[in-house]
Amino acid sequence: MYKQRVTQTLTVLAAAGLLAACGSESGSGDSDTSGKKDSGSVGSKTSLTGVRWNVESLTVDGKKQKAPDDVYVRLGGKGGTGGHFGCNGYGADVSVKGDTVRFKPGVHTQMACEALDFENSLARAIDGKLKASVDDDRLTLTNAKGDRIALTSRPVAPGAPLQGTTWTVDSVGTGDSARPLPKQVAGKAKLIFGKDGTVRGNLGCNDVTGKAEAHDGALALGAPKLTRMMCVGPKAKTESDLLKLFDGKAEYEVKDDGLTLTAEDGTVVSATATLSADAKK
Repeated sequence: MYKQRVTQTLTVLAAAGLLAACGSESGSGDSDTSGKKDSGSVGSKTSLTGVRWNVESLTVDGKKQKAPDDVYVRLGGKGGTGGHFGCNGYGADVSVKGDTVRFKPGVHTQMACEALDFENSLARAIDGKLKASVDDDRLTLTNAKGDRIALTSRPVAPGAPLQGTTWTVDSVGTGDSARPLPKQVAGKAKLIFGKDGTVRGNLGCNDVTGKAEAHDGALALGAPKLTRMMCVGPKAKTESDLLKLFDGKAEYEVKDDGLTLTAEDGTVVSATATLSADAKK
């Protein structure tokens, strides 16, 4: 059973190259030491070691969870052994023999963050004996319980920036019943957050401007200023829903080219990125 253990100071860990600090940069950076890639089951140690494996998802008891940003592991070779599990850096003792990987957690940091639940699940799933399967740039690790960790050696593409990006609204609703925008409004509702702490765009009917200050995963949105077009039907409904984001605080999350905004009343707005003219300059 996985047990948290801290036996060295963070300074020693960093000097040893075992751990990565929270917020370390993304990307694989290293290639297989043999210069070759195996397909199917693992046939040699060099097919796994010396590579930064970025974690894509974790499946425990049949339930799949998408990994937070910058979660990765190294199984020895160049760059050391260990990785970053979502909040903390981890060291480990790892042995690779054929298609079997034995992972024994070692020293790690003890920081708290929103990704801690995923981190603890990953630490439990990866502890012990796992079967490894490599297919080109993908690796799957499976433990004795059938839990699976999906990883890739591809560099992690940076997500679109919150500010300076045109976010085209795709759906509005609650977490359980978000619905696509009706065809009368599809592609018309857009939001652009500026670096000057403002937001402008269109709510499906009227243009909107207002204040929008981003801090610690939340947007403080001021009272909206709207143009005065009269709209009915789906346009009016979409505008009414999007106005729930304003004059309050909305949580936000950017994943790749997607943005999710959650208003204080639970309204969830999903949008897709396209670079605005200002961002391209």
